[in-house]
Amino acid sequence: MLNKNLAIATAGVTIALSTGLLLPSATAAQSFDRIYVFGDSLSDIGNVYEATDKENPLSPPYFKGRYSNGPVWVEYLASDLKLPLNLNNNFAYGGATTGNSQSVPLGVLAQIEKFKASKSTSDRNPLYIIWAGANDYLGGGIDTTVPVNNLTSAVKSIAAVGGKNIVVVNLPDLGKLPGTRTTERATLLSNLTAKHNSELAAAIDNLRQQLNPDIKLKYLDVNSIFNQVSSNPSKYGFTNVTEPCFKVPIKCSNPDRYLFWDNIHPTTAAHKLLVELGSPTITDRPKSSNFSIPLFTIVLTALIFSILGFGLIAKRRKNSKNK
Repeated sequence: MLNKNLAIATAGVTIALSTGLLLPSATAAQSFDRIYVFGDSLSDIGNVYEATDKENPLSPPYFKGRYSNGPVWVEYLASDLKLPLNLNNNFAYGGATTGNSQSVPLGVLAQIEKFKASKSTSDRNPLYIIWAGANDYLGGGIDTTVPVNNLTSAVKSIAAVGGKNIVVVNLPDLGKLPGTRTTERATLLSNLTAKHNSELAAAIDNLRQQLNPDIKLKYLDVNSIFNQVSSNPSKYGFTNVTEPCFKVPIKCSNPDRYLFWDNIHPTTAAHKLLVELGSPTITDRPKSSNFSIPLFTIVLTALIFSILGFGLIAKRRKNSKNK
């Protein structure tokens, strides 16, 4: 009888664990088999470097053709997703606008045409990333309609060739970059950023209604992440979010404590943080995937079920004596 009731207690703990009474349910991360990237210097892993015979950006101090002091965010994202990423599937060019420029740097629409010409038919479930627009405004543009329409066309073009997982990224505040924050265009650039992001978000919402329901179109709000980090830098390990680490010809000694590598580009530490904060939006997984049950919870639950089991034993013994 003792063994039987102990079995009941043990089984109770097992059921509680296996049925999720103790474990919170977690949404499974989206599974992709490849990643394709379209954009500008924030995502370029060497296209301009190769096109300029390894003269731009100068490496070092820049890292192997990246516009930063280390890997950029799409490399961290690909590593996190365990996906291959090289110049065969990254079409981003430093200096690119959202348009159809056919010369280096290729515009985003031209990048997508180049991709379509070399598209693999073996991809089962690729992820497409589109992040551009900064150069349209940093280059002097003030009409947000054109870049937003270009990005909308980019999404439609990818969807037309079977793309079902598409992420469009908005812009950080272009008026608060080290190279712009003290210029006379700072306020204008901040206003253009806000207008661009608002119109882009609305365009993405409209596209979701127009496109096939099977297409997962996501909007990554980098602007909010940028503001979040800038308003509380110490929380994220930064001590300087307004100045560049690299001021020609001097490089700071602690780049991981800087948000910006140069006047407009983030440090590799900032790129990595972007993935940590933004990947849940991209992958559909929980913000924290390292959940573990506290030992105290396990012990307490086991104890409760054990008490219940031994309670049954005591009751049976008492009933037996009274017979």
